[in-house]
Amino acid sequence: MATTDESVDAWFGTDGQVSQLRGRLFKAGCLGATVLTLFLVFVFLVYVAIDAIEPLSADPGWWVTVVVLVPVPALVLAGYYYRYDPAAGEVAYTSLGLPIATTLLAGGVVIFFRHILSPHEWLALVAATGIAVGLTELYGRVRDTDSYDRTLIAAVVFVVSIVGVPGAIPSLRTLILSLPVLPTESLSLVGTFAVPIAAVAGWHIGRVRESDRAGLLASGATVAMAALGIVAGPLVGIGAMAWIVLTAIVVVPIGLYVEQVIRRGNGISGLAFPVVIGAGVLGSALLADIVGLAGPTVWLDWSFLTEVHDTTPREAGIYPALVGSVMMVIVIAVAAFPVGVGAAIYLEEYAPNGGLLGKVVELIEINIANLAGVPSVVYGLLGLALFVKIGGLQPGIVVVGGLTIGLLILPIIIVSSQEAIQAVPDSQRQAAYGMGATRWQTVRTVVLPRAMPGILTGTILALGRAIGETAPLLMVGVAAVVRIPPRSFFGLFSAMPRQLYAWAQLAKPEFYHGVLAAGVLTLLVVLLMMNGTAILLRNKYQRRD
Repeated sequence: MATTDESVDAWFGTDGQVSQLRGRLFKAGCLGATVLTLFLVFVFLVYVAIDAIEPLSADPGWWVTVVVLVPVPALVLAGYYYRYDPAAGEVAYTSLGLPIATTLLAGGVVIFFRHILSPHEWLALVAATGIAVGLTELYGRVRDTDSYDRTLIAAVVFVVSIVGVPGAIPSLRTLILSLPVLPTESLSLVGTFAVPIAAVAGWHIGRVRESDRAGLLASGATVAMAALGIVAGPLVGIGAMAWIVLTAIVVVPIGLYVEQVIRRGNGISGLAFPVVIGAGVLGSALLADIVGLAGPTVWLDWSFLTEVHDTTPREAGIYPALVGSVMMVIVIAVAAFPVGVGAAIYLEEYAPNGGLLGKVVELIEINIANLAGVPSVVYGLLGLALFVKIGGLQPGIVVVGGLTIGLLILPIIIVSSQEAIQAVPDSQRQAAYGMGATRWQTVRTVVLPRAMPGILTGTILALGRAIGETAPLLMVGVAAVVRIPPRSFFGLFSAMPRQLYAWAQLAKPEFYHGVLAAGVLTLLVVLLMMNGTAILLRNKYQRRD
């Protein structure tokens, strides 16, 4: 008994009061580690930004003008929101980040239509898919078949419509592309890209406002604004394609969010935050131009994002590597996501738990977890042997780079998907089984919808790691410099980390300090946006719980 009392006194104190010293020390240690990490990241970002922007090259008056018109009003508004209207603060930060995120997404879509799938090919793909879906639905209404037969027939019709039968039957997509007359590329984008997004936006407005008229007005306004780009786009110098994509990807989400804030009537004043910042930026630019104040010599400008590599530092750009990274991410997502999620579903929902097979499954899971920590250069060697030596593919093409990086992040996707599936309460599965659902129906209608936000969060974080990998790309022969963006997934390409590595080897100080810093900042912005998207998905999922 004395020993027990001594143990209690050691943990809780001799006076019978609970000791809080260890807890306070632990809290202080965690806070210190967090602050140190954030400080180091901040220092790194500032260091890179200074090299990419060169702030000391600007006139002092220019900085005074910018600070007075942009950060000062923004900080005043932020302080007001924090002190008096927290709901408006959340609206303010969302309304500021949403245009930035959607603009970056729109840039990726423009790259997709320029270098991966032309508007006419997109038109043919959408039309063939729509015809395949219509034929499948018509067959299902004429013939009473079960869901399995209908799914099988739909798969066959879809493959024949998109791919056809090689050497025997051309695909419906090929037949559409061979028509003597096709709509212009701009009209094709309006009809097959802007119209579906407008229809979804109109359906959402009509549902939340309980008014079909409001939904039709929203859809019509979106289509009219997109179609206006055919004429107005070239006049303002951004091109019809860019106008249509910006309308569908940027304007529609912003409009839906503003409508939601106004409809709810909570935090409406937060919508003024991006307006104040935008007005400050525009006002400072006009005032500096009128007064004649010179701004900084920025390396990260529009020409850097849209030009190809050049031996002259001021003429060097990252556009081909940016296109290559986008195409590589598409290959990674298509190859790794379904395989990783499928493996996680099998391991969690179908794999046996006991017996010899259960031990084998446990061994597989241990090895998958270990593979997540294997150095990336090993995956580069694996991709070189598997896809180049055995598969016979050309080294340095998009498919080889994407599949190799896909192998790298596959274990991460499997593990994160397993954790998301494990988080689904078992009581929901049992309830589905009690209602007579099969295991597949339970997985499809209960488990996957519940686990999908966690799965997407893990996948986006894995893609964020994939887009910054360099060692596997070096091993599979990705080119250091490509002056022409790849036109297909079997073309030679360069990626942003590979291009940065090449710039780091150049002897000119302008490349090492200016161009390299601009490229690093570009890559960091893409990574931060992807990670921010994952965080938003996670937070939304947690609030829904």
